[in-house]
Amino acid sequence: MSIFSIGVSGLNAAQVGMLTTSHNIANASTAGYNRQQIVQGTNVPLFTGSGFVGQGTHVQTVQRIYDQFLNRQVLSAEAGAAEMDSYLAQIRQIDNLLADTSAGLSPALSEFFKGVQDVAANPSSIPGRQSMLSAAQSLVSRFQALDQRFSEIRDGTNKQVAEQITQINTYSAQLADINQRIVLAQAGAANQPANDLLDQRDQMLKELNKLVRVNTVSQGDGSFSVFIGNGQPLVVGNQAYQLQAVQAPDDPERTTVAIVGVGGTALTLPESQITGGSLGGLLGFRSQTLDSAQNALGRIAMTLAQNVNDQHRLGQDLTGALGTNFFNVATPTVRANSLNTGAGSPAVSIDTATIDRLTGSDYRLSFVGGNYQLTRLADNVVQTYAALPQTVDGITIAAGTWVPAAGDSVLIQPTRSGARNIAVAFTDARQIAAAAPIRSSAALANIGTAAISPGTVNAPPPPNANLQQTVTITFTSATTFNVTGIGAGLPALGVAYTAGADITYNGWTAQITGNPAGGDIFTIDNNASGVADNRNIALLGALQTRSTMIGSTTSGPTATYQSAYSQIVGAVGSKANEVAAIGAAQQGLADHATTALQSLSGVNLDEEAANLLRYQQAYQASAKVLDIASSLFDEILALGR
Repeated sequence: MSIFSIGVSGLNAAQVGMLTTSHNIANASTAGYNRQQIVQGTNVPLFTGSGFVGQGTHVQTVQRIYDQFLNRQVLSAEAGAAEMDSYLAQIRQIDNLLADTSAGLSPALSEFFKGVQDVAANPSSIPGRQSMLSAAQSLVSRFQALDQRFSEIRDGTNKQVAEQITQINTYSAQLADINQRIVLAQAGAANQPANDLLDQRDQMLKELNKLVRVNTVSQGDGSFSVFIGNGQPLVVGNQAYQLQAVQAPDDPERTTVAIVGVGGTALTLPESQITGGSLGGLLGFRSQTLDSAQNALGRIAMTLAQNVNDQHRLGQDLTGALGTNFFNVATPTVRANSLNTGAGSPAVSIDTATIDRLTGSDYRLSFVGGNYQLTRLADNVVQTYAALPQTVDGITIAAGTWVPAAGDSVLIQPTRSGARNIAVAFTDARQIAAAAPIRSSAALANIGTAAISPGTVNAPPPPNANLQQTVTITFTSATTFNVTGIGAGLPALGVAYTAGADITYNGWTAQITGNPAGGDIFTIDNNASGVADNRNIALLGALQTRSTMIGSTTSGPTATYQSAYSQIVGAVGSKANEVAAIGAAQQGLADHATTALQSLSGVNLDEEAANLLRYQQAYQASAKVLDIASSLFDEILALGR
């Protein structure tokens, strides 16, 4: 090879260097662009008697400056940051709603119990009773409004899940297409890297990763495969697998993710496997915060309604009739899995005796191996039963019409509809049972010093009208008495007297204290003219400060309605702060990883300007070699003449 060839090789190498540097400068602001540089090598030297003589240079390849490890760090951090950003945007809606001092539940609770206290102060006042009914209706409306807002947020989350899936499918198709283009480009170029196509593919992957966390596996032909979840394929070579937004098989109000397999069959993916990215944030928000907050609100509504009903039924209204239910109480929601092959569904009801143990969790009841498995979804605690009915966490599960096949399951949502379906049961203010239905009295002719208590109605009230039957207690001596009247166990003769001991008949309990004399008479009868009686409404008002919620098998109720609501507000607020903190940390990691990657792969215009000068000088030097070679050749020709 001559000096001319060596000079030309230098010119060519310098020219490729300038082209590559110019390409870097032009794409300095292009998203996802990795700077490129030429890799030069020496041509095969020529052996002579004087040793090996160099034959110039050549450009082996144009190399993309890329670090797979740093890129994976960026992808991981960005997926986490996008997930927390999506989660935070949703949870702030609930946080602002619940913490609003005017739109939250607290003011309505206070107004309702203020109305109760007003009736207790003047039980015969019709305007006061009407005011209490209005406050009750306002409380119901507040429960329903909060639940409606939760449902709107749920609908919005479902729509966003569907939109995210559409975007994921778009990127999947684009990645499959660019995979094919890369394979063809590199195969037609002696396997030289298609740098710009590789950058475009990485940028698409980066955008996809912000939607859902992905993993990639490189293939020998230059393509790569993309996987999500627990290894479900999204892109394999030039084939893209589509995701589909579908209704959850056990909850039609829940849009979830399915992957469309061969033959068009959609396989629902467990939500726990869809992590990272904005889609993971949406799913995490719905399962971790939205469900629990809506359930907890429903639990307050159902417990309040049941407690008020239980007490209200122990009273007597303004017309003298026994009290009825004050509120309509929601019933648990039971949803059979659409994949079930058996028939019917179990019957689920609230166990009023243990309503304080309601957890606010959803449950999945499955029929496995001939047994019933109940999974509490909030913490995945599993209990196995050989038969139904069973009572657990304040709910009673009976077989009902369910004839399950192996593997069948149902979703039980004990409190989900609690706030949605609460309602005031009547509109006539006279039906407020402010009075106690019984009254006790001592005969004026009694000569002993004994006294009888006002008496209390037992809970739950009896199913018959004996509660308002007259019962007479007559002392036959200072130590014994007879009980006469209509009802179970009556008459009762020769009952031993113990001062302060409970005397219970017909659904009421009273106590006699002091020293009676033979012939003394005490009467418990219907409170026929008790329009000014406030004994029952006072007990109903006491529910405001009584712990009636969040109990367990080992402890009684630990929370009032207000404190239970405060726990919801606190839990949502704490979670919002936690998500914000994690999101900030993830964003910091993403920024740090991006900076590290850019310091390696990004275009530095000062560096590229220096490279231009370097290649310009190399080009000029190579041109000078050619100029000198030409002059030498001319001199040789001149010698020949």
